[in-house]
Amino acid sequence: MPHVLTAPLVVEFPFTRSLGPVLGAFLTGLRERVVLGARAADGRVLVPPAEYDPATGAALDHLVEVAPTGTVTTWAWNPRPGPAQPLDHPFAWALVRLDGADTALLHALDAPGPEAVRTGLRVRVRWAAERHGAITDIACFEPYQGPPGDFGAPHDADFTDPVTGITAPARLDYTYSPGRAQTRYLTALADHRILGERCPACRKVYVPPRGACPTCGVATTEQVPTGPRGTVTTFCVVNIKARGADIEVPYVYAHIALDGADLALHGRIAGIPYDQVRMGLRVEAVWTRDGRYPDHYRPTGEPDADYDTYKELL
Repeated sequence: MPHVLTAPLVVEFPFTRSLGPVLGAFLTGLRERVVLGARAADGRVLVPPAEYDPATGAALDHLVEVAPTGTVTTWAWNPRPGPAQPLDHPFAWALVRLDGADTALLHALDAPGPEAVRTGLRVRVRWAAERHGAITDIACFEPYQGPPGDFGAPHDADFTDPVTGITAPARLDYTYSPGRAQTRYLTALADHRILGERCPACRKVYVPPRGACPTCGVATTEQVPTGPRGTVTTFCVVNIKARGADIEVPYVYAHIALDGADLALHGRIAGIPYDQVRMGLRVEAVWTRDGRYPDHYRPTGEPDADYDTYKELL
Protein backbone atom coordinates (compact mmCIF):
# COMPACT_ATOMS: atom_id res chain seq x y z
CA MET A 1 0.00 0.00 0.00
CA PRO A 2 1.52 3.38 -0.97
CA HIS A 3 2.36 5.91 1.71
CA VAL A 4 -0.53 8.34 2.30
CA LEU A 5 0.39 11.96 2.94
CA THR A 6 -0.69 13.86 6.04
CA ALA A 7 -0.10 17.46 7.06
CA PRO A 8 -1.12 19.79 9.90
CA LEU A 9 -3.77 22.27 8.82
CA VAL A 10 -5.11 25.38 10.51
CA VAL A 11 -8.37 27.11 9.64
CA GLU A 12 -8.57 30.49 11.35
CA PHE A 13 -10.88 33.47 11.14
CA PRO A 14 -10.47 36.47 13.50
CA PHE A 15 -14.01 37.71 14.10
CA THR A 16 -14.35 41.37 15.13
CA ARG A 17 -17.59 42.49 16.71
CA SER A 18 -19.01 45.47 18.58
CA LEU A 19 -20.42 44.71 22.02
CA GLY A 20 -23.22 47.13 22.84
CA PRO A 21 -23.95 48.52 26.31
CA VAL A 22 -24.70 45.22 28.11
CA LEU A 23 -21.86 42.96 26.98
CA GLY A 24 -19.51 45.95 26.90
CA ALA A 25 -20.30 46.62 30.56
CA PHE A 26 -19.82 42.92 31.41
CA LEU A 27 -16.33 42.73 29.88
CA THR A 28 -15.31 46.15 31.20
CA GLY A 29 -16.42 44.96 34.63
CA LEU A 30 -14.18 41.90 34.37
CA ARG A 31 -11.27 44.19 33.65
CA GLU A 32 -12.08 45.97 36.93
CA ARG A 33 -12.62 42.66 38.83
CA VAL A 34 -16.39 43.13 38.89
CA VAL A 35 -18.86 40.51 37.63
CA LEU A 36 -22.14 41.92 36.32
CA GLY A 37 -25.40 40.20 35.52
CA ALA A 38 -28.62 41.39 33.91
CA ARG A 39 -31.91 41.19 35.83
CA ALA A 40 -34.77 39.79 33.76
CA ALA A 41 -38.46 40.67 34.10
CA ASP A 42 -39.10 37.63 36.32
CA GLY A 43 -36.35 38.73 38.73
CA ARG A 44 -33.72 36.22 37.65
CA VAL A 45 -30.14 37.45 37.27
CA LEU A 46 -28.46 36.20 34.10
CA VAL A 47 -24.68 35.72 34.05
CA PRO A 48 -23.22 36.24 31.50
CA PRO A 49 -25.78 39.00 30.95
CA ALA A 50 -28.18 38.70 28.05
CA GLU A 51 -29.09 41.72 25.96
CA TYR A 52 -32.72 40.62 25.69
CA ASP A 53 -35.04 38.84 28.11
CA PRO A 54 -35.22 35.18 27.02
CA ALA A 55 -38.88 35.00 28.11
CA THR A 56 -40.32 38.30 26.85
CA GLY A 57 -37.77 39.55 24.29
CA ALA A 58 -37.58 42.91 26.05
CA ALA A 59 -34.25 44.72 26.13
CA LEU A 60 -32.36 44.27 29.40
CA ASP A 61 -30.48 47.19 30.91
CA HIS A 62 -30.84 46.59 34.67
CA LEU A 63 -27.36 45.42 35.68
CA VAL A 64 -26.49 44.08 39.11
CA GLU A 65 -23.22 42.97 40.65
CA VAL A 66 -22.82 39.31 41.55
CA ALA A 67 -20.18 37.70 43.74
CA PRO A 68 -16.88 36.26 42.48
CA THR A 69 -17.76 33.12 44.47
CA GLY A 70 -20.16 30.39 43.42
CA THR A 71 -21.10 26.73 43.12
CA VAL A 72 -20.26 24.11 40.49
CA THR A 73 -23.46 22.82 38.89
CA THR A 74 -21.83 20.34 36.49
CA TRP A 75 -18.36 19.63 35.17
CA ALA A 76 -16.15 17.54 32.86
CA TRP A 77 -12.47 16.70 33.35
CA ASN A 78 -10.02 17.76 30.62
CA PRO A 79 -6.89 15.55 30.88
CA ARG A 80 -5.10 16.94 27.80
CA PRO A 81 -5.49 20.71 27.42
CA GLY A 82 -5.09 22.20 23.97
CA PRO A 83 -2.53 24.93 23.20
CA ALA A 84 -5.02 27.82 23.40
CA GLN A 85 -6.98 26.65 26.45
CA PRO A 86 -7.00 28.56 29.76
CA LEU A 87 -4.55 26.28 31.65
CA ASP A 88 -1.53 24.32 30.47
CA HIS A 89 -2.16 21.38 32.82
CA PRO A 90 -5.20 19.09 33.29
CA PHE A 91 -8.28 20.93 34.58
CA ALA A 92 -12.06 20.73 34.65
CA TRP A 93 -14.52 22.56 32.46
CA ALA A 94 -17.23 23.65 34.88
CA LEU A 95 -20.55 25.43 34.86
CA VAL A 96 -20.45 27.77 37.87
CA ARG A 97 -23.51 29.55 39.27
CA LEU A 98 -22.07 32.63 40.94
CA ASP A 99 -23.62 33.81 44.20
CA GLY A 100 -26.40 36.20 43.28
CA ALA A 101 -26.87 34.70 39.80
CA ASP A 102 -29.55 32.32 38.55
CA THR A 103 -27.66 30.98 35.52
CA ALA A 104 -24.26 29.33 35.22
CA LEU A 105 -21.04 30.58 33.63
CA LEU A 106 -18.77 28.15 31.74
CA HIS A 107 -15.08 28.41 32.56
CA ALA A 108 -12.00 26.44 33.62
CA LEU A 109 -11.70 25.08 37.16
CA ASP A 110 -8.16 24.50 38.45
CA ALA A 111 -8.16 21.40 40.63
CA PRO A 112 -5.47 18.82 41.48
CA GLY A 113 -7.45 16.01 39.87
CA PRO A 114 -10.94 14.80 38.96
CA GLU A 115 -11.35 13.34 42.45
CA ALA A 116 -11.23 16.92 43.81
CA VAL A 117 -14.16 18.09 41.67
CA ARG A 118 -17.84 17.49 42.37
CA THR A 119 -21.21 19.06 41.73
CA GLY A 120 -21.85 21.45 44.60
CA LEU A 121 -18.17 22.33 45.05
CA ARG A 122 -17.69 25.89 46.23
CA VAL A 123 -15.33 27.95 44.06
CA ARG A 124 -14.16 31.50 43.47
CA VAL A 125 -12.73 33.51 40.60
CA ARG A 126 -8.98 33.61 40.12
CA TRP A 127 -8.35 36.88 38.34
CA ALA A 128 -5.74 37.19 35.59
CA ALA A 129 -2.68 39.24 36.51
CA GLU A 130 -3.23 41.43 33.43
CA ARG A 131 -6.80 42.21 32.40
CA HIS A 132 -7.93 43.81 29.15
CA GLY A 133 -11.71 43.46 29.07
CA ALA A 134 -12.24 39.85 27.94
CA ILE A 135 -13.59 36.61 29.39
CA THR A 136 -9.93 35.60 29.88
CA ASP A 137 -9.72 38.28 32.59
CA ILE A 138 -11.08 35.39 34.67
CA ALA A 139 -7.99 33.17 34.58
CA CYS A 140 -10.02 30.28 35.99
CA PHE A 141 -12.01 29.22 39.05
CA GLU A 142 -10.42 27.57 42.09
CA PRO A 143 -11.85 25.66 45.08
CA TYR A 144 -12.93 27.95 47.93
CA GLN A 145 -14.10 27.34 51.49
CA GLY A 146 -14.81 30.89 52.67
CA PRO A 147 -18.05 32.85 52.92
CA PRO A 148 -19.97 34.08 49.85
CA GLY A 149 -18.92 37.39 48.36
CA ASP A 150 -21.15 40.43 48.24
CA PHE A 151 -23.86 40.51 45.60
CA GLY A 152 -27.17 42.04 44.62
CA ALA A 153 -26.25 45.73 44.41
CA PRO A 154 -27.42 47.56 41.27
CA HIS A 155 -24.60 48.78 39.07
CA ASP A 156 -24.68 51.76 36.72
CA ALA A 157 -21.87 50.35 34.51
CA ASP A 158 -20.18 53.76 34.59
CA PHE A 159 -16.59 52.73 33.84
CA THR A 160 -13.67 54.77 32.59
CA ASP A 161 -12.57 53.76 29.08
CA PRO A 162 -15.31 51.16 28.52
CA VAL A 163 -14.72 48.18 26.25
CA THR A 164 -16.73 48.59 23.04
CA GLY A 165 -15.50 45.76 20.82
CA ILE A 166 -13.51 42.54 20.75
CA THR A 167 -11.66 40.39 18.24
CA ALA A 168 -12.41 36.71 18.81
CA PRO A 169 -10.24 34.27 16.84
CA ALA A 170 -12.08 31.18 15.64
CA ARG A 171 -9.42 28.54 15.04
CA LEU A 172 -9.42 24.85 14.15
CA ASP A 173 -6.20 22.81 14.21
CA TYR A 174 -6.29 19.34 12.71
CA THR A 175 -4.30 16.82 10.70
CA TYR A 176 -5.43 16.49 7.11
CA SER A 177 -4.91 13.46 4.89
CA PRO A 178 -5.70 13.81 1.18
CA GLY A 179 -6.22 10.05 0.78
CA ARG A 180 -4.58 7.62 -1.64
CA ALA A 181 -5.75 9.23 -4.89
CA GLN A 182 -4.63 12.74 -4.06
CA THR A 183 -1.44 11.45 -2.45
CA ARG A 184 -0.53 9.99 -5.85
CA TYR A 185 -1.52 13.28 -7.49
CA LEU A 186 0.58 15.42 -5.09
CA THR A 187 3.57 13.09 -5.31
CA ALA A 188 3.49 13.31 -9.11
CA LEU A 189 3.41 17.13 -8.97
CA ALA A 190 6.88 17.08 -7.42
CA ASP A 191 8.06 15.43 -10.66
CA HIS A 192 6.24 18.08 -12.77
CA ARG A 193 3.58 15.56 -13.75
CA ILE A 194 -0.17 16.21 -13.45
CA LEU A 195 -1.95 12.89 -12.97
CA GLY A 196 -5.67 12.36 -13.34
CA GLU A 197 -7.66 9.20 -12.74
CA ARG A 198 -10.13 7.61 -15.16
CA CYS A 199 -13.53 6.25 -14.21
CA PRO A 200 -13.83 2.66 -15.48
CA ALA A 201 -17.55 3.19 -16.18
CA CYS A 202 -18.02 6.58 -17.85
CA ARG A 203 -14.31 6.91 -18.87
CA LYS A 204 -14.06 10.50 -17.62
CA VAL A 205 -10.67 11.66 -16.34
CA TYR A 206 -10.74 13.69 -13.13
CA VAL A 207 -8.02 16.17 -12.08
CA PRO A 208 -7.36 16.42 -9.20
CA PRO A 209 -8.51 12.82 -8.67
CA ARG A 210 -11.03 12.14 -5.93
CA GLY A 211 -10.60 8.40 -5.60
CA ALA A 212 -14.08 7.78 -6.94
CA CYS A 213 -16.17 9.03 -9.85
CA PRO A 214 -18.72 11.57 -8.56
CA THR A 215 -21.12 10.56 -11.36
CA CYS A 216 -20.88 6.76 -11.25
CA GLY A 217 -19.78 6.28 -7.66
CA VAL A 218 -17.10 3.72 -8.54
CA ALA A 219 -13.42 3.76 -7.59
CA THR A 220 -10.94 5.30 -10.00
CA THR A 221 -7.60 3.51 -10.15
CA GLU A 222 -6.29 4.04 -13.70
CA GLN A 223 -3.83 6.94 -13.66
CA VAL A 224 -3.77 9.21 -16.73
CA PRO A 225 -1.18 11.94 -17.50
CA THR A 226 -2.85 15.29 -18.25
CA GLY A 227 -1.69 18.79 -19.18
CA PRO A 228 0.51 20.60 -18.50
CA ARG A 229 -1.31 22.73 -21.09
CA GLY A 230 -4.98 23.52 -20.98
CA THR A 231 -7.80 25.91 -21.87
CA VAL A 232 -9.43 28.67 -19.81
CA THR A 233 -13.13 27.87 -19.58
CA THR A 234 -14.36 30.56 -17.19
CA PHE A 235 -12.60 33.13 -14.99
CA CYS A 236 -13.02 35.98 -12.54
CA VAL A 237 -11.04 39.15 -11.85
CA VAL A 238 -9.95 39.51 -8.21
CA ASN A 239 -9.85 43.12 -6.98
CA ILE A 240 -9.46 42.57 -3.22
CA LYS A 241 -6.01 41.73 -1.88
CA ALA A 242 -6.05 38.57 0.20
CA ARG A 243 -4.46 38.68 3.62
CA GLY A 244 -1.03 37.05 3.55
CA ALA A 245 -0.98 36.72 -0.26
CA ASP A 246 1.85 38.51 -2.05
CA ILE A 247 -0.10 39.02 -5.28
CA GLU A 248 -0.85 42.45 -6.67
CA VAL A 249 -4.46 43.15 -7.59
CA PRO A 250 -6.20 42.97 -9.94
CA TYR A 251 -5.41 39.42 -10.99
CA VAL A 252 -7.36 36.54 -12.53
CA TYR A 253 -8.38 33.13 -11.21
CA ALA A 254 -9.71 30.77 -13.85
CA HIS A 255 -11.14 27.32 -14.37
CA ILE A 256 -8.66 25.50 -16.59
CA ALA A 257 -9.48 22.34 -18.52
CA LEU A 258 -6.15 20.55 -18.80
CA ASP A 259 -5.54 18.58 -21.98
CA GLY A 260 -6.75 15.04 -21.41
CA ALA A 261 -8.99 15.93 -18.44
CA ASP A 262 -12.78 15.95 -18.21
CA LEU A 263 -12.95 18.30 -15.23
CA ALA A 264 -11.65 21.86 -14.98
CA LEU A 265 -9.41 22.83 -12.06
CA HIS A 266 -8.81 26.37 -10.87
CA GLY A 267 -5.56 28.30 -11.06
CA ARG A 268 -4.17 31.82 -11.26
CA ILE A 269 -3.43 33.33 -14.67
CA ALA A 270 -0.29 35.46 -15.03
CA GLY A 271 2.03 36.62 -17.79
CA ILE A 272 -0.77 38.57 -19.46
CA PRO A 273 -2.72 41.73 -18.49
CA TYR A 274 -5.81 40.80 -16.48
CA ASP A 275 -8.13 42.44 -19.01
CA GLN A 276 -6.78 40.23 -21.82
CA VAL A 277 -7.71 36.94 -20.19
CA ARG A 278 -10.60 35.31 -22.05
CA MET A 279 -12.51 32.07 -22.45
CA GLY A 280 -10.66 29.70 -24.77
CA LEU A 281 -7.22 31.11 -23.91
CA ARG A 282 -4.58 28.38 -24.13
CA VAL A 283 -2.30 28.29 -21.06
CA GLU A 284 0.45 26.16 -19.51
CA ALA A 285 1.63 25.50 -15.96
CA VAL A 286 4.47 27.50 -14.41
CA TRP A 287 5.95 25.72 -11.42
CA THR A 288 6.96 27.20 -8.09
CA ARG A 289 10.65 27.85 -7.43
CA ASP A 290 10.90 24.69 -5.35
CA GLY A 291 9.13 22.79 -8.15
CA ARG A 292 6.49 21.26 -5.89
CA TYR A 293 3.34 22.44 -7.68
CA PRO A 294 2.11 24.89 -10.36
CA ASP A 295 2.29 28.45 -9.09
CA HIS A 296 0.23 29.88 -11.95
CA TYR A 297 -0.62 29.41 -15.63
CA ARG A 298 0.59 31.58 -18.51
CA PRO A 299 -0.44 31.86 -22.18
CA THR A 300 1.17 29.37 -24.54
CA GLY A 301 0.86 31.57 -27.61
CA GLU A 302 -1.37 29.04 -29.36
CA PRO A 303 -4.60 30.09 -31.05
CA ASP A 304 -7.61 30.15 -28.74
CA ALA A 305 -9.48 26.88 -28.41
CA ASP A 306 -12.79 26.52 -30.21
CA TYR A 307 -15.77 26.88 -27.87
CA ASP A 308 -17.14 23.46 -28.81
CA THR A 309 -13.99 21.80 -27.42
CA TYR A 310 -14.60 22.99 -23.86
CA LYS A 311 -18.30 23.91 -23.62
CA GLU A 312 -19.07 20.74 -21.62
CA LEU A 313 -16.48 21.76 -19.01
CA LEU A 314 -17.90 25.17 -18.09
